[in-house]
Amino acid sequence: MAIEPKKHAMPVQDAAVRAHNFEEVALGYPAEIAVAEAQRCLNCKNRPCVEGCPVNISIPEFIAKIKQKDFEGAYSVIAESSSLPAVCGRVCPQESQCESKCTLGVKFEPVGIGRLERFVADYRNQNARGKTVRPKSNGHRVAVVGSGPSGLTCAGDLAKRGFEVTVFEALHLAGGVLVYGIPEFRLPKAIVRKEVETLKELGVRVETNVVVGKTLTIDELMADGYEAVFVASGAGLPRFMGIRGEGLKGVYSANEFLTRVNLMKAYREDARTPVLRAKRVAVVGGGNVAMDAARTALRLGAERVYIVYRRSMEELPARREEVEHAEEEGIEFKILNNPVEILGYGTGKEVDAALRGTVRAIQVRRCELGEPDERGRRRPVEIEGSEYEIEVDCVIMAIGTSPNPLIKNTTAGLEVNRHGGIVIEEDTGKTSLDGVYAGGDAVTGAATVILAMGAGKTAAKAIAEKLLNR
Repeated sequence: MAIEPKKHAMPVQDAAVRAHNFEEVALGYPAEIAVAEAQRCLNCKNRPCVEGCPVNISIPEFIAKIKQKDFEGAYSVIAESSSLPAVCGRVCPQESQCESKCTLGVKFEPVGIGRLERFVADYRNQNARGKTVRPKSNGHRVAVVGSGPSGLTCAGDLAKRGFEVTVFEALHLAGGVLVYGIPEFRLPKAIVRKEVETLKELGVRVETNVVVGKTLTIDELMADGYEAVFVASGAGLPRFMGIRGEGLKGVYSANEFLTRVNLMKAYREDARTPVLRAKRVAVVGGGNVAMDAARTALRLGAERVYIVYRRSMEELPARREEVEHAEEEGIEFKILNNPVEILGYGTGKEVDAALRGTVRAIQVRRCELGEPDERGRRRPVEIEGSEYEIEVDCVIMAIGTSPNPLIKNTTAGLEVNRHGGIVIEEDTGKTSLDGVYAGGDAVTGAATVILAMGAGKTAAKAIAEKLLNR
């Protein structure tokens, strides 16, 4: 049978419709399309796609199950390696990981591995019968700080081996960045809740509204009988550019903006933590968070939304699919532009009271690409005298985040690097403190969900080996 050269298209909401609602954009494969896509897999003996997966899912095996229409079996294969398959199938950058290694991709488009993972997870969530079997307790207790992808993965892997795991979450809902950082239209919160419930069925306890570093300390957790602590507190400290005007009303970090909308439901008219319903919005940055913020602003009623990015479209770090969706929805890309100042209305009596101290424009300077930097990307070089203004009433800074300093400031002897990331042994996740491990964005700064999950798996393996073999 001839192989289809292109992966089967993902059904999506029409762009003109979805730009005005928060419902999921990608609709998922129906069963017949999933089977057809699975038929494109060559079932390579050397399994290069597995090498590209940070959690080492047995990709050819789960795809083979789909070919046989054994969707439950496919889920069982994935679940051996991943605690969050419905999440990963939606937000992981497969194009730069598993799919980038796909042999079929040498000649044709690679197999849609992420789309198939999402199909299998969604099928299981919709058709599962009965609860997950809880393993017998081995008597060892482990605390996990943070319920984002790294923390949930570590907790799930340990629970499967019989550990008594408690996850401590600072916010009122479990999920970390999955619930506060990623919009509903890209990752429905019901999906996250379902994944968390599955972990609870395995025996994982989740305690919300516990701020480790304030409510409890790492030392107190160890004194309370936990034999190991895994720190997965994420990177929630937003970065700004340090330019004039960042203190004006109408300037947000993407972290605050998305948290208010995703977690605090700021899109509701009666929201207790509202956001500005801006008409013209500039989002500074070019990653997935920038795309999320821009597309969210559009859904909140903005008439014009701009992505301001200092490099070219080719250098955008966001997933290609997210960029394409943003373009389809009408987001305007101001590439090769770098902000130099945010301009506001004055505070004098001659200025309308409602406008005093608010944003009126962002001044940018055009750039051109120079020599490559240490990561191989061409450096943006500003062109003197090329400044111009973009009229906006809201600016969202999406230029990255750093690890929250709370835990390092309240835990004596915990080594961190100059960026505030916790220093670990890469092969184990072990920190400078005995019994304390760390992983995910708390170590690396803002990165991908799947890399955080990989770190959670690494630490879980090391914790289990230490506690079971001592």
